Amino acid sequence: MDDRDVYDNPLIGRYAGRRMARLWSPRVKFSTWRRLWIALAEAEKSLGLPISDEQIGAMRDAVEAIDFDAAARYERRFRHDVMAHVHAFGDAAPSARPIIHLGATSCYVTDNADLILIRSGLEIVRDKIAATIDALGRFAESQKAVACLGYTHFQPAQLVTVGKRATLWCYELILDLREIEHRLSELKFLGVKGTTGTQASFLELFGGDHAKVEELDRRVAEAFGFGASYPVSGQTYCRKIDTQALAALAGLAESAHRFGTDLRLLAHERELEEPFESEQIGSSAMAYKRNPMRAERMCSLARFVLAMPAAAAQTAATQWLERTLDDSAVRRLTLPQAFLAVDAILNLYLDVVPGLVVRPSVIARHVAEHLPFMATENLLMAGVQAGGDRQALHERIRIHSIAAADRLKEGAADNDLLDRIRSDAAFPKLDLAEVLDPSRYTGRSARQVEEFLAAEVEPIRRRYPGPYVEDPDDRVRV
Repeated sequence: MDDRDVYDNPLIGRYAGRRMARLWSPRVKFSTWRRLWIALAEAEKSLGLPISDEQIGAMRDAVEAIDFDAAARYERRFRHDVMAHVHAFGDAAPSARPIIHLGATSCYVTDNADLILIRSGLEIVRDKIAATIDALGRFAESQKAVACLGYTHFQPAQLVTVGKRATLWCYELILDLREIEHRLSELKFLGVKGTTGTQASFLELFGGDHAKVEELDRRVAEAFGFGASYPVSGQTYCRKIDTQALAALAGLAESAHRFGTDLRLLAHERELEEPFESEQIGSSAMAYKRNPMRAERMCSLARFVLAMPAAAAQTAATQWLERTLDDSAVRRLTLPQAFLAVDAILNLYLDVVPGLVVRPSVIARHVAEHLPFMATENLLMAGVQAGGDRQALHERIRIHSIAAADRLKEGAADNDLLDRIRSDAAFPKLDLAEVLDPSRYTGRSARQVEEFLAAEVEPIRRRYPGPYVEDPDDRVRV
């Protein structure tokens, strides 16, 4: 069939970066299986089993020479994907056929390969989060003193700054980065555990020598850069590991959804907008529109990722005794697609932040519209200090505020509260310009941005120097 006659996964065709898409490709998966078989044979040989250098050399020469059509034919015969690839590998390295997969069960390649891919996927996600934190930090620094309305319940509230708000988005990503780093630090190898996790087949191969079986497990894990294997397992590694990994990805999706939603709200207020290209079309019908489509896509993909941990949790909860195969199909879907979707989300995040468009005049107009209400306590204090009666002035401010608010609700273009106060003989003459300086109402916002960047962002920049470069030719770490 022509490729256009079958379903095209949009995570591959439209959204994810090439490096992440390649990571979860059949070629990487099955060449990793072959590397696992080689590492097993090498470790078995080094511990005394009769395996020749010629056999290992033949396997090495055939790592990338995967005949996918032959493997597919074998799988149709055997109804077993691992045995299909054992035979296809044996065809490519005939001298090694007798020792390929020696002592192993299917999960030796499937589960260990999945752990390798999860590690590489988390590393890609980690590096992109760090790059996004850096970009948000730069934006926060540039906007740290730009006063804007705060919003609680999406209603105007005490002033903040554009940069201070950006630190909220940035800190959530920092929490996500810590969780990804934690998951990487805790990730281990399945190793060589056998059909029910007892290592019985390997104990038989080594004539009951427990020390050699333990060393075999250690050497194979070390060959792939893992410091340790999980201490116990059934045939598979504990499926809670998948749940934990997907929960970390879902945490990133939470943060991205929050950022995308905030950006959409601020775009509606015309205060902050995502980049919009010169020939970009916002609507097929309404030519004037400038829709926040990147933010909307981030939110959409985030909802997809947020649904993944539930499937992983249900899978972990229903693993029977030493194993059941009903985890297989769902993991083929959830693991790669969660990583692909998160990669797409971070690509959007990295695209949006450097091109964020701030509209200072719109922000200033919104501040001017609402600041008089927020400044009433300061106006009251200034009036008292100028000789006025506190209770009397409070009542006058209350009356004028209600009248000004009603006027705005009826469609007035400006807030006339200050004009009402100026013309009220009960008020002493005040320097209203000083009282209404927006910078007086942003608290420690600018300083908080500086402190946040120094304490939280700079250490991350030192750990992950330089911009993230999406290189489709990067070899994944297997």
